[in-house]
Amino acid sequence: MNEQDARSLLEIADDELILGWRDSEWTGIAPFLEEDVAFSSIAQNEIGHARALYELVAREGGTTADELAFDRPPEEYRCSALVERRFLDWEQTIARHYLYETADEGRLQELKASGDPEVAGLAAKIDREEAYHRMHARMWFDRLKDEQRFTAALEELRPLLDAGRDQHTPELAELWEEMTMVRRSQPAGTRW
Repeated sequence: MNEQDARSLLEIADDELILGWRDSEWTGIAPFLEEDVAFSSIAQNEIGHARALYELVAREGGTTADELAFDRPPEEYRCSALVERRFLDWEQTIARHYLYETADEGRLQELKASGDPEVAGLAAKIDREEAYHRMHARMWFDRLKDEQRFTAALEELRPLLDAGRDQHTPELAELWEEMTMVRRSQPAGTRW
């Protein structure tokens, strides 16, 4: 795997991890019971995809998936500002879901065409699971597309798709504190 491929995989892994955490925040408070289940399942998938991608990058870099996921400071994450933001508004959450899944589909198509069979195979596996995320996002898009709050959220968030990955929102540091709290509370070298 070349350096550019490793960097791309790390960006996707960071996106998937952070989005998985953000999606999990809707468990128990989504507007419909089935959405509690749906977003919990989507969150679990995203975090699982992050782990698989981290494992691939970690092998090349002589580290572990957990070290990549939790031992880097927030400023070293390569995630998009789109996934960093915490939303308490359902329309914003669905707008992000739709924008992210649409963009992610293109990334996965590129990875499936990789000359590295391991990268292409992992991308194909992830894409099979992400197909359900895209169906869910499109269903909600069709349901909300005529709602002013939803269309406003799409317009507000769309520029974040093209924003760089070197600047982060303060919300990422807050999330990092939460998601690494247990790991940081243990002495270095603790075996789980």
